[in-house]
Amino acid sequence: MPRPSRFTIGLILSCLGSVAGAETGSLFQPTTFGADRGGLFPTLPKDDTPGFWANRDGRGAFFAEGQGWVVARTGPRLSRSGPAVARLRDLIASAEAGPAGYDAVQHAARIKPPRRPTQMTVAEIYAWIDATPGQHHAIGRYQFIPPTLRRLVRALDVHPDARFSPGLQDQLADLLLQEAGLQAFRNGTMPRSEFKLNLARIWAGLPTQNGKSYYDGYAGNKATMTWADFSVAMQTIFPG
Repeated sequence: MPRPSRFTIGLILSCLGSVAGAETGSLFQPTTFGADRGGLFPTLPKDDTPGFWANRDGRGAFFAEGQGWVVARTGPRLSRSGPAVARLRDLIASAEAGPAGYDAVQHAARIKPPRRPTQMTVAEIYAWIDATPGQHHAIGRYQFIPPTLRRLVRALDVHPDARFSPGLQDQLADLLLQEAGLQAFRNGTMPRSEFKLNLARIWAGLPTQNGKSYYDGYAGNKATMTWADFSVAMQTIFPG
């Protein structure tokens, strides 16, 4: 995949230099990829080369044919079967990405990626981030913000040409779950309340005990489910 020239990057940066903003979690709004927006992001050739990890079935993602679609807010979506970790990821995704799933992009991103995130490589996502400073960049089913995405990619030694597939996104999220104390919680050495708080510290869409996001009011963040819903879902996934 050809990289943008220095002239192209310089032109983009000069056009966007006045944009201001901060990273926030995803709020469910219509999303359009590859829109004109002054021609800064022409449509890129499709590349279906498999990523570092095998692709999965894209559960939770919904697309209408064409450039965009409307995403409706719903309550937490929790699978009633499957491994506990997969069900926990489903719960987090319901708070962060909504029906857009693995192709969710923070709605306040003024310039969207040129293609759906799952059709882009890690390097292409980095190029989009670098070329659009000052706007929101939370991306994917788990709404990774740039510093977190780069850190996780380094930690797992993901190749830049790996596709940002559902499988890769799940792998990155699993690392965050381990950092939150998943193993200690499952071993009984971390209280449930502490693990839930750790999750809320990572994902702004999850509530704390007062019902608000850990980052409530910061850059537009808010909890997208109630504390009661969060607690019931966690009890269902991890009984006892």
